[in-house]
This record gives sequence, structure tokens and C-alpha cells, in this order.
Amino acid sequence: MNERIFSVTELNNYIKDRLDNDPVLAAVLVRGELSNYKVYPSGHHYFTLKDETGALRCVMFRSSASKLKFRPEGGMKVIISGRVTVYPRDGAYQLYADSITPEGAGDLALAFEQLKEKLSKEGLFDPAHKKPIPPYPTRVAVVTSSAGAAVHDIIRVAGKRWPMAKIILLPVRVQGEEAPPEIAGAVRYASRYAIADVMIVGRGGGSMEDLWAFNDERVARAVYDCEIPVISAVGHEPDVTICDFVADLRAATPSNGAELGVPDSAETAEYIDSLGVRADRAVARKIAEYRRNLDLLSSRRVMQSPKYYVDDRRTALENIRVRIASAAQKDLSGARHGFAALAAKLDAMSPLKVLGRGYAIARTADGTVVRTKNDVASGDRITLRLKEDEIICTVE
Repeated sequence: MNERIFSVTELNNYIKDRLDNDPVLAAVLVRGELSNYKVYPSGHHYFTLKDETGALRCVMFRSSASKLKFRPEGGMKVIISGRVTVYPRDGAYQLYADSITPEGAGDLALAFEQLKEKLSKEGLFDPAHKKPIPPYPTRVAVVTSSAGAAVHDIIRVAGKRWPMAKIILLPVRVQGEEAPPEIAGAVRYASRYAIADVMIVGRGGGSMEDLWAFNDERVARAVYDCEIPVISAVGHEPDVTICDFVADLRAATPSNGAELGVPDSAETAEYIDSLGVRADRAVARKIAEYRRNLDLLSSRRVMQSPKYYVDDRRTALENIRVRIASAAQKDLSGARHGFAALAAKLDAMSPLKVLGRGYAIARTADGTVVRTKNDVASGDRITLRLKEDEIICTVE
């Protein structure tokens, strides 16, 4: 029997040493469900991995967590690779995770869907935010690798279709950890200084890992904030990236991006020619219409001799004079009848008519009409107005 007495720390260190030297526990894969997932300000991730009957404490340090392509969440089924050892201070063993892979789907696919859902809820894919592509750009900015085939395809296609446009290349890395900040920086630079009328952002085809820089949130937000219309031309037709959803227009390939970014000079020339033909036809129709109007006017009698016009105006003037004279005569006759009626009424009411029947009007010296005996006194002189004469009288 071993009678050695261990201290707590010594025993914990002994167990740790045994576990650290176990080749199985040094690199183990464990399947389970995430629970109580927490990210601390230090950048370390602490969580529990569990199944139907057991649980395992886990930690993922910041250096390993920074390589995660997706956001781990509670309830997610995953496969974790790492090592099992003891934390001597607590005397509890735990799994130190090096990587986390979603079970049933790759971590990149899950990260893609998570970021897509997040940005969609924020409105970065809203069609109302999409800017129209200018029909005849004079400057085209291209954000891609200077060493890839994509830039040569874009320059070749754009130069053939619209040679008057100036191609401005903003060379960046399109793959690796340095690619996202370089792409986002180039987009922001082009937007800030308005160096082009339209921008093509993209690269040639590749695996999902090769195209991952265009699924980066920094690139997505730079494209969304860009004041210049952006065409996303990443990979081939089946390839879809977050950049495609945020951009103002998606192209199937870099060559297609050039086709969408600039017009076809041959088609434009043909269109201009068609406009010229239509303009000629429109002018010819107008000339024919004016000629018909001129012929119609020249055939009128008034255009044959000015005398006809004068005669017509003289006849019209005579008709107007006759109507005016007739109306004036009618008005004058009505006025005469009205005057006669009023005169008859006035004559009937004239005091002279009364006087003619033997009546007289008595007035005092100041001309006041005498109506009662109280209007005069004995000795007053009054005037009696007869039909034709006046009599001076004295009141007794």
C-alpha cells in the first residue's frame, strides 16, 4: 500500500500530468450540444458540452476563438476538437477546445447563414437602398487582385464594349485574412473621393473558403455605405456571397460585371442611328403636314384675291350696322312710348288741371299755401292762383 500523503495541489498536478500524457486525451474529438455559452470581455469562451446523460465543462481561449467563422449558440449540435486536462486550482477536468464545427453543416455555411440573417434584419439587402447603374460611365473603378484573371477579363470586356471609359484599378488581396480589410478599405477610399461613376468588386471562381473574404461583415458594410453604385462580380454563376446581396447589382462573373457596368458601343451607335432615322421621319411627317395645311389655305377664295376678303368683311360690317340701327330704333321707340305714358300720368296729376275746373290756390306773402283759416289773420294779404292769372286779396 502506498502511504504517500498528497496535498490537494500535488494530487491535482499529478492527475493533470497523467491526463496531459495520455495520447487519446491530448487530441480528442467530442460530439455534443452547446449549453450556457458565454463570451467574456477577455475574449475567452466558456460553455458546457452535453448529451442525454452527461455534461463536460469546456473553455476556448481567445486565440482559438478568433478563428471561428460562425457564432456558437446554445442548443447547437457541434463536434469539438481539443484536449482534456485538469485545472489545478479547481481540481476539475475540462475540455480545452481548439476548434468547433457545426454537426451536419460546415462552419462556413453556418457562418454565411448567420451573417445573412443578421444583415437582412438590419436592412442591408433592402431593394429601396439599391442605386441605379449609370448608363454611360466615364470612369470605372475595379476592386480586385492585380494578379488574377478577373482584372484582365474586366479590362478586356470593358475596353471592347466601351473604350471611352477609364478603368481605375484598386489592387487588393482577395483571399486570406488580410483580404477583407483591404477590400473594405478600397471601397471606402473610392467612395470618399468619388473616383468613379461605377465600381466593380469581385474575383474569379474558387471554393467557399477562397471566396470567404466577400462574406466578411466589414466588406458588406463598406459596400452598403458606398456612395458609388457597386456591382458584385464574385466567382461563377452558382457562387453566392454576402457581397452579392448588399451590392446594387449582382453579376454572374467578373466578365459579366464589365458587361453590366458599361454599355456596348456598337449597340449605342446603332441606337443613335435609329434615333436619327426616327428624327428624319418625324421631320418629314411635319413637313408633309405643313404642306397640306398650306395647300388648304392657298385654295381658299380669300387667298385668290384680297378683294374677296374686303368684300366679305364689308358685307359682314353692313349686317352689323343694320342690326345696330334696328336695335337702336327699337330702343328709341320704346323710350318714346314710355315718355308719353309718364307725361300723361304727370299731366293728370298737375295742379293746373284742378285750377282749370274753377279751383284756386291761396298763398301768403311768403308763398306758403293756406290750408286752414288758422294760417292767416285779418288784414293779411294773400294771393289767389287761378288757371291763368293771380288775384291779390286782403283777409277780413
